Amino acid sequence: MSAPDTRLPVADTPAVRRYAASIARRHPRLLWTAVALHVLAALAGLAAPRLLGDLVQSVDEGTTVGHVDRVVLLLAAFLVVQTVLTRYARYVSQALGEQVLAELREDFVGNTLALPLGVVESAGSGDLLTRTGRDVDQLGWSVRMALPEWTIAVITAVVTFVAAVGVGWWVALPCLLGVPPLVAGLRWYLARAKAGYLRESASYSRINATLTETVEGARTVEALGTAGERIRTMDDDIGESYRAERYTLHLRTVFFPSMEISYLLPTVATLLFGGWLYTRGQVSLGDVTAATLYVQMLIDPVDRVVSILDELQLGAASLARLLGVAQVPEDRVATGATPTGEQLRAEDVRFSYVEGRDVLHGVDLEVGVGERIAMVGPSGAGKSTLGRLLAGIHPPRTGAVTVGGVGLTELPLDDLRGHVALVTQEHHVFVGTLRENLVLARPGASDATVREALDAVDALDWADALPEGLDTLVGSGGRALTAAQAQQVALARLVLADPHTLVLDEATSLIDPRAARHLERSLAAVLEGRTVIAIAHRLFSAHDADRVAVVEDGRIAELGSHDELVAAGGSYAALWDSWHGRA
Repeated sequence: MSAPDTRLPVADTPAVRRYAASIARRHPRLLWTAVALHVLAALAGLAAPRLLGDLVQSVDEGTTVGHVDRVVLLLAAFLVVQTVLTRYARYVSQALGEQVLAELREDFVGNTLALPLGVVESAGSGDLLTRTGRDVDQLGWSVRMALPEWTIAVITAVVTFVAAVGVGWWVALPCLLGVPPLVAGLRWYLARAKAGYLRESASYSRINATLTETVEGARTVEALGTAGERIRTMDDDIGESYRAERYTLHLRTVFFPSMEISYLLPTVATLLFGGWLYTRGQVSLGDVTAATLYVQMLIDPVDRVVSILDELQLGAASLARLLGVAQVPEDRVATGATPTGEQLRAEDVRFSYVEGRDVLHGVDLEVGVGERIAMVGPSGAGKSTLGRLLAGIHPPRTGAVTVGGVGLTELPLDDLRGHVALVTQEHHVFVGTLRENLVLARPGASDATVREALDAVDALDWADALPEGLDTLVGSGGRALTAAQAQQVALARLVLADPHTLVLDEATSLIDPRAARHLERSLAAVLEGRTVIAIAHRLFSAHDADRVAVVEDGRIAELGSHDELVAAGGSYAALWDSWHGRA
C-alpha cells in the first residue's frame, strides 16, 4: 500500500535516517553516556542467572546454609547496582530525548515559517495543523519514551544473548529456532507499516481541513444551506480514517501473535536440549539452569524491541512528515545582485494558481519612485494577485517583476522587505504584549519609536487607554482587540518596518470609511517620499493617487490620473459615477 498524496511532501526513509544520524552527532557525550550506563545495567542483571545456576549445582553436590546466604546477598547487591544504574541510564536517556525533541521542534518551526506563502495557501490548514499537533505529539512520545526504552531493550537483548552463549555453544542452537519466525514477521510488518501510518496521518489531515473549512465558513454554509453536504464530506473523511486505522490494527493483530512463537520456541528448546545434554553428561545442571534462565530473560527485551517498534514506526512516520516541510522547494533564489534604485517594474507578467489557467495576462506596469498608484477594478479581476507579485510574494510564471533592475524573487526576504512590503486586510495579533506585537517589525525599537508608529496610524489613544499600556497582554488569552485595532497594529508594524515601497491591499477595509480616510491621510504624511500601491474599492484612494490602474480580466485596461480617466469616459469613469450614485 502506498501513502496517499499530500500537498506538503513527506521525507523518504534515507532522509529520516540522515536526520537521525545528524541529531546523534550533535550529542555524542549524552548518547554514549546513556549507552554505557545501559550496558552496565544489563551486565549487572546477568549476574542473577549465573549465580542461581551455580547455586543449583552446589545444592545438587551438597552445600551449606552459609553459602546459600552469601549467594542471596550477592543477588541482592547486584539487584541494587542494576537498579541504580538503570535509574541513571533512564535519566540520561530522558535528558537526551528532551534535547533532541526541542531541536526537532525548533527545526520544524523554522522550516514551517520559511515555507513560501503560496505553498501554505495551497496546502490548506488541515495538513499543517495535523503536523504541528498530532505529529509533534507522537514524535514527542517516541523520542521521550519509546526510543530510550527500545535502546534499553536492544542493549539488554544483545548482552543477554552473549551471556547465554557464554554458558556453552549449544545455547545458540535453540536461540536460532526463534530467528526465522521473528525475521519473517518483521519483514512482513515493516514492509507495510510506514505506508499504513502515513495514510492514517493523512486521514487526520483531511478531517482537520474539513473541520477548519466548515467552522471558518459557518455563515456561508448556513446561508447556502450546505450543512448536509458538509456533514457527508466529514462522514467520508471519518470513513477513510476508520479504514486507515483498521488497516494498521490488522497489521498489529497479525504481527504480534506471530512474534509470540519466536519467543517461546527458544525457551522450550533450551530446556529440552540442555536436559538431553545433561543426561549424556556433557553439561552440568548449573549450566542448564543458567542457560534456560538467560534464554527466558531474552523474552522480555526482545518482546519490548518488537512492541516498541510499533511506536517507533508511528514516530518515524511523524518525523518523515515533519521533515517533509523542509523539502518544499524555494520559490526564490537569491543571486546576490544589488538593486540600483527603488523603481518597481512589471514586464509582460503572467501568473496562474492552477496550471494552464492564467489569472494575469501580460501585465506591464512601471511605478515611479515616490509615486502613489491606486489599483481598482471589479472583484476577481486580479488586483490582489498583481499586488502580491509586486510585493514579491509570488514569482511570475513568465515575465519579470523587478526593483532597481533586480528580480524580487532574487532578493533574500530580509533585503526584499526593506524595499517592498505588503499589508492586507488579513491580520493577526500574536499572544504577547502590545509592544512585542509591534517590535516584530523592528526588534529593539524604543518605546518612543513604537509610540510614534502608533500615533501615525491613529492608534495611540486607545493604546494608552489599555490597562498596562504597551505592556498589556493581547491576543488569545489576553485582551481582545477589535478588527479595526488589529488592522492598525498591522499598519503600525509597517511604519516600524520602514520599507521604501508599500503595497496596501484593502489595508483599511475594516476601519470606518471616515476614519479610514483620516488614517490614510495620516499615513501619507508619515510615508512621504515612499512609493505606495493601494488596492481598494473605496475610490477616494484613487482620487488622491498620482495615477490609477484599472485592472480587468487580469489585464491593466486603463492607466492614468483620476482626471484623465474620468474624462476618457471608460471603465474608471463608470466606476466613479457608480461610486457617487450616478447611473
